[in-house]
Parts: sequence; structure tokens; C-alpha cells
Amino acid sequence: MTTDLPLSPKPQAPRGRRARDFLLMAGLVALFAAGVAGLLAATGWEETRAQIARLTLAQGAALLALSLVNYLLRGLRWHLFARRLGLSTRLVQDLRHFLGGFAMVVTPGRLGELVRMRWLRRETGWAFERTAPLALMDRAADLAAMAIILGLSVALATTGVRGAVPVAILALGTAFVATHPRLLAFVVTQAHRAVGRMPRLFGKLRAAARSLDRFAGAETMAPALALGIAGWLAEGYAFHLLLGWMGTDIGVAKAIAIFVFSTLAGGLTGAPGGVGGAEAAMIALLALDGVPMEVSVPATAIIRVTTLWFALGIGMAVFPLAERLSLRERHALEDR
Repeated sequence: MTTDLPLSPKPQAPRGRRARDFLLMAGLVALFAAGVAGLLAATGWEETRAQIARLTLAQGAALLALSLVNYLLRGLRWHLFARRLGLSTRLVQDLRHFLGGFAMVVTPGRLGELVRMRWLRRETGWAFERTAPLALMDRAADLAAMAIILGLSVALATTGVRGAVPVAILALGTAFVATHPRLLAFVVTQAHRAVGRMPRLFGKLRAAARSLDRFAGAETMAPALALGIAGWLAEGYAFHLLLGWMGTDIGVAKAIAIFVFSTLAGGLTGAPGGVGGAEAAMIALLALDGVPMEVSVPATAIIRVTTLWFALGIGMAVFPLAERLSLRERHALEDR
């Protein structure tokens, strides 16, 4: 059997790259902790401690459980896309790839999550340009689901969220381009002409764009959107519960709108994991809604820990297993 994988006796995962990734993640965690500590100090440690003390272990577990619901539903969507693409991967295998990719969630633009493509190449022999549409559709489906949630929650909220409509339109527009093969291929071509370099890379991107027609049709996109909407609603509802437990009820629609808007805004900055942008947007929007700083700051810190940083923790736990099993599968593939 022939594959597009280079043959080697016993390939090993580069230790230097793992050390670099670990240092990057550790540095971002430290920056996040330092920023939160500064905000907490500015708003008063006593008030902040009193707000955090309102939470019980059961409530903290509920927040983590709702985040886990989001990850598992989106992991199921990843499996749906993988099967539609033609991969013969199993559900457990796809969940391992999806969750393990969260170890790179705080890389710039979340590009590190493309490690999932590396695992798929090792285990199936598929080259990057053949599996790239999977990652593209996953990101586009997230944008579309969050834009729909944001639009609906703003419509249902008693007062609006400033800047929500442009962000929702931008997210929907990006998702529309990313899910239409000819339009995306045109955008890639224009980008190549503007850059004037890397023809091989842009050629692969065009090939990946044209293969998106596999995902066209309501039979794929309807369940994919449903899974994404349900997943992100779970985290948005967790934010609503958190605010209520801390003595501030701004309404479930407004809480979900603020959470989704802040997450989208942080992601659009391109910052690793949206760190900084998402927190600033969330605190600012809560302040505009009359939520005092001694509530908005700890609430923002807690929801980010139970969503973004919880995902990072899961990813770091699964990542070594995914690496080990992918290398084992690659050895088995080369021996056939």
C-alpha cells in the first residue's frame, strides 16, 4: 500500500516544538493571571473575595459541565464533518483529535489547532490539503452558530448590546465565504495576487476550497448548525447562571449576548485564545449594563477559566495520548 507519507524507521515527535508550545501556553496563562490579579486589586480584594465566596463547589462543577457539553457537541460535529469528507475515522478517534487540539487553543489565531491535521495524516495517510476543509468547516460552523445566537439574543434582550450587529454580520459573512467553494477559491486567488508569494501554499488552499462542495446541502449543515448552536448556548447559559449566583441578573438573553459577543470579539482580534480582547469586551459590556466592577471582573475571570482555560486543560491532558496513538498508527500504516 502506498501513501503520501515519508517512510522512516521510528519517527519521533520533536521535543523542541513541544517545549516551545508549552512555554507559549505557560506564558499566556501567566499573563492572563497577572491581568486578572491587577483588575482584582484595582476593584478591591475584599469585594472580589466576597463575590467569589458566593459560589459553591457544585456551582463550579455545573459551569464546567456546561462547558464540557459544548466541547462534546462540537466534537460530534467534527465527526460529522469527517465522515462527510470521506474519512473512515471512528467517533472516539475524532473526539480524541478534537479535544486534543484544544492544547493549542491559545496559539495566535488558534492556528495551532491544525495539529489535528497532523494526527489525521499519520493515522489515515491523507495529506493536509485533503483534510484542511475539515478545519475550515469547523471554524465556519462556529462563526455561523455564534452569529445566529448573537442575533437572536440581541433581538430578545430588553436592551441592545453595542456593536453586536456589526460583529454578527461580520461573523455570518465570514462563515458564508468559508462555506462556498467558488467564492472562497476566488478570495484565495485574489489574496495570492495581492501577496505575490508562496504559490504552492495558495495552490493547496485553492484545492482545499474547491473540495468544500462535499459539505453542501441541508443534510450536513442543518445538524452541524444545530450542534454548534446548542453547544455555544450551553456556555452562554453558564454565564447567565454565574451572574445570578453572584447576585446580578441581567436576563438570560442579555447574558448570552454579552458572552457570545465577547468571545467573537476576542477571536476577531487574532490574539491567542482571544486573551485580553474578550475579557475587556465582557467587562465593558457588563459595566454598560450597570454591573459593578466588583462583580463584572470576577465573573469574567471565572467564566474564562471555566471555558477557555478549561478547554486548554482538557487539551493538555488529551494531547500526549493523541500524539502517542497517532505515531503508533503511523508505524502500523507504514508496515502494511
